[in-house]
Amino acid sequence: MKLVFFDDFKLGVVKDGNVVDVGAAVSGIVHTSPQDLINQVIANFSQHRSALQAAADSGQGRAVDQVRLRSPLPKPGNIVCMAVNYMEDGTRDEPAPINAFHKSPNAVIGNGDTMVLPDVPATIFEGEAEFALVIGKRAENVRPENAYDHIFGYMGFIDGSARGLFPPGNTFYQMKSRDTFAPMGPWLVTADEIDDPLNLSVKLWVNEDLKQNYNTSDMAHKIPRIIEWVSSIHPLEPGDVVATGTNHRGLSAFMDGDRIDLEVEGLGTLNFGIRDDLKRAWARTTRLEMADQGKDGTTPQISGKYS
Repeated sequence: MKLVFFDDFKLGVVKDGNVVDVGAAVSGIVHTSPQDLINQVIANFSQHRSALQAAADSGQGRAVDQVRLRSPLPKPGNIVCMAVNYMEDGTRDEPAPINAFHKSPNAVIGNGDTMVLPDVPATIFEGEAEFALVIGKRAENVRPENAYDHIFGYMGFIDGSARGLFPPGNTFYQMKSRDTFAPMGPWLVTADEIDDPLNLSVKLWVNEDLKQNYNTSDMAHKIPRIIEWVSSIHPLEPGDVVATGTNHRGLSAFMDGDRIDLEVEGLGTLNFGIRDDLKRAWARTTRLEMADQGKDGTTPQISGKYS
């Protein structure tokens, strides 16, 4: 099942290219916000699934491109992002030590929205194409063999980043939790629809130019280890998001006017725009292309404020 919020945060199910309003099927759930509603649907999905499916099967629906899709998780309690969690197509000799960071729930945007680049002296703005999992039941000190029991579903995720801010070594918060820096969606796909989450293609286009193209099989610390490790630090609750990291080699600059498309196999295509009121510019060179030229790091800024 593909769950989504649309228009004024109505709950919908995506079926055959249409979004069907299924709000009536869960009208008995007392809730304080759209996130509270979806949290309760996720936590008690076995009780609601048949009613949601019946509503989806009987409803007429509207074409996906005729509604405004919202983030399927408008304000998760936790967004945990794994750091340096891919083998970079075999170019790493061994996995980096397992690591993660929190991203602010206030950074969330949905399909068709706009990531706004702030007026800060970042060396570059990038968006990391990621495969994210959504927690289905409370996870605390989970053993690896039980990890998948705690996963409700999956979705696409972008980890927006403002690189190079000062002071060095103390930048994750201001780099990662900027307003609009957490696009996710376009919808939330239940786990039963994905046969093997560790064998999915992840692709990101900037203005229809393919930049990132990798497979989740390249993941260093796999999903069972991720759930084990994160849940040993703090509990995860239904509706929490864990983004599994990215292969960095295809990363390139995001700039004003860009259209971004993220496709994770089986999870739909998330698209959004970029706005930079300062109109700063970088070359379109990827990190891999920089490395092939014998250069370290990211392409330098070529015009605009802070260049």
